[in-house]
Amino acid sequence: MLPEVLRHLEALVGFDTRNPPRLIGTGGIFDYLRAQLPGFRIEMTDHGDGAVSMLAVRGRPTRLFNVHLDTVPSSPAWSADPHVLRVDGGRAVGLGACDIKGAAAGLLAAAAVTSGNAAFLFSTDEEANDPRCIAAFLGSGHGFEEVVVAEPTNCEAVLAHRGIASVLMQFQGAAGHASGANAIHASALHQAMRWGNRALDFVADQSHQRFGGLTGLRFNIGRVEGGIKANMIAPSAEVRFGFRPLPSMSIDELHHQFGTLSEPGAVERYEETFRGPPLPSGDIATAEDRRLQARDLAEALDLPIGPAVDFWTEASLFSAAGMTAIVYGPGHIAQAHTADEWVELDQLERYAESIRRILDQPPT
Repeated sequence: MLPEVLRHLEALVGFDTRNPPRLIGTGGIFDYLRAQLPGFRIEMTDHGDGAVSMLAVRGRPTRLFNVHLDTVPSSPAWSADPHVLRVDGGRAVGLGACDIKGAAAGLLAAAAVTSGNAAFLFSTDEEANDPRCIAAFLGSGHGFEEVVVAEPTNCEAVLAHRGIASVLMQFQGAAGHASGANAIHASALHQAMRWGNRALDFVADQSHQRFGGLTGLRFNIGRVEGGIKANMIAPSAEVRFGFRPLPSMSIDELHHQFGTLSEPGAVERYEETFRGPPLPSGDIATAEDRRLQARDLAEALDLPIGPAVDFWTEASLFSAAGMTAIVYGPGHIAQAHTADEWVELDQLERYAESIRRILDQPPT
């Protein structure tokens, strides 16, 4: 099946679906997909701002395969045109080849050589943390019970991963000359630094927490801005940070903890700018039950089960909506989002063959 997979991947990589800027419409790459799926019922939805989804259904399936078509922006470090697929040394190189157009190509190749039940959901808004497509699908009364979400997992079924939350904090101070005795406490930047130290200590205290092979709480202060010059007290400061909890951790409780680490009156604004639940979702008991259901699904599909991962996927959105969800796709996350992004040809072929085998299974 590899020649057909590469034929599709060459075409898919050739479409510019970078996000941002996410200048994607219902034509282009979707025209190509429609043409490759004869006999499928096609439902196109434009969610605005380049967020487009396409549901393709054949027969009466209860299992859904999901893959996002948007890619990260290309960087100047690419050694050749990122939208021209190159095959060399056992690798396919191109923007999105690993994350995750290789899976889309595998779905198309498998669909062409099978005739049974099949359902594919293609979307274009995963890379900018703006999941309009999945939210709209989950609110549509779709009727599906299981989902296999494509992301680079080395062709192993992933049953658990961390959640993710991004936060904007604004600290307030009192402007003045830095020679004053009150500068230590009046500076918004000083308040931000004190908060940062307490936050790092809090995260270190979570190192004993465990779930499904994952340990601790991931945390990163990504940006700090504020102040005017060295001899002026900073009247304001802004901190952007993110954390990635285990499935057993409450995102709301972690927000409460981070929000109370500052000194009274120091924080003017604390705003969550993005939230993605962990996989599986729910409290500890619910999450464990859903993980076992996902394990049963992977075993029923005869997919090797891999370790839990630290990166986030939209599989958690399906899980939170009550569907049994696993993450499964060709490629390794280390090759995603890099210059000269690549995926092994063996992984592309293995993925396509596994999808063909799954689609050939009789309904249960």
